[in-house]
Amino acid sequence: MPYEAHKPTLAPTADELRDRIPGWGTDLPPEHRRTWQQLEDYGDTGAHWTRPDPQPGREGREHSIEHAMVPPVFGTAQPLHGVSGRVRRFAYDHFSETKNTRWLLLVAGDRIEAVGAHVRSLATPRPDNPITQTGILAEPRHRPLTSRFGRGRVDVRHTWLDPIIVAGPWVVAVVMTVSLVRTVFRRG
Repeated sequence: MPYEAHKPTLAPTADELRDRIPGWGTDLPPEHRRTWQQLEDYGDTGAHWTRPDPQPGREGREHSIEHAMVPPVFGTAQPLHGVSGRVRRFAYDHFSETKNTRWLLLVAGDRIEAVGAHVRSLATPRPDNPITQTGILAEPRHRPLTSRFGRGRVDVRHTWLDPIIVAGPWVVAVVMTVSLVRTVFRRG
């Protein structure tokens, strides 16, 4: 845009923006919010609600330390179990939702569960196949270098971690299996 001698048009005022854009300024002082009137106390409106009966099995359920009790209804599809369950329970019992330590422990519990799932799959008739299920074979076919370098991708910085994250659980599972088999043969 070339330089022009006359003064450029100024940014629109808050009132002009509020008139032109629905919902503009909702983060301004409360009296400027569209829902300000809804925050007023209207007294008894006739609405009623009673707390539902609690779902059985509340004892020992995980919940944030910020909350005094478990909600009346909660999920039971994936109960905590094993080492990963102990790690998660420790995170729930000792750390607030605002602490990074809590979330890192929950992620660690997920990783422990993933390693356990890989190890359990080795005992099935059709164990997991890390070569076909991780997309390693597709990598060379879809421009692996040109898609990563020279395009300003941020994830290139941690590409070196990908083999560790993908292959790490498998290496751990193989090492544990070999050591278990050796132990069994030595005692037998």
